Amino acid sequence: MPPYFETVKSFAEVPISDDGVDTLSFLEASDGLVQMFDLFGSGIFGFVQSDIRGNIHGVRSRYQATHDHSGTLEKLVRYESGEHQKHGTPCLVRLIRGLAFTCKALQNMQQDTSSELHVCFKRSYDDVLKHHHSFIIRSVVSVAIRAVPRRRDFYACIAQGGSVEKLDEELAKWLAGLEKL
Repeated sequence: MPPYFETVKSFAEVPISDDGVDTLSFLEASDGLVQMFDLFGSGIFGFVQSDIRGNIHGVRSRYQATHDHSGTLEKLVRYESGEHQKHGTPCLVRLIRGLAFTCKALQNMQQDTSSELHVCFKRSYDDVLKHHHSFIIRSVVSVAIRAVPRRRDFYACIAQGGSVEKLDEELAKWLAGLEKL
């Protein structure tokens, strides 16, 4: 069986047109990110997964309810802006924040090969999400971040017996695609 990153939809494959980012492809790549964390089992990344899954569900529900007006993320937001009840847009904002947090953490991991993963995730949290959270949430996240696996265990899980060099190469493409969005 090929390693996970060779089978999942990459953010680098999400089409971007003059109208914006393709909604379904974006959601599929987002699903792939959440499922990557399933490789670790036991809910180590449960705090990230739960938030991202809930927000994917909110955006997907909005897309399904108004698919004729939601082909791109930008169209989804524009169409919803004219309505009184807004659910898809706040979910999209939170989803993008969660993806940005994860992207930056994994980029930190690739750029700073001497730091353990929890340090990379802490840096990312401080840059991307900390200012959106209350003291209580920041405290919970701080504890949860300390539970992330060690760098070598993380690589072993997501490489799934494949080449770590190939994984790093694919992950870099994946993250560049996500950052571009």
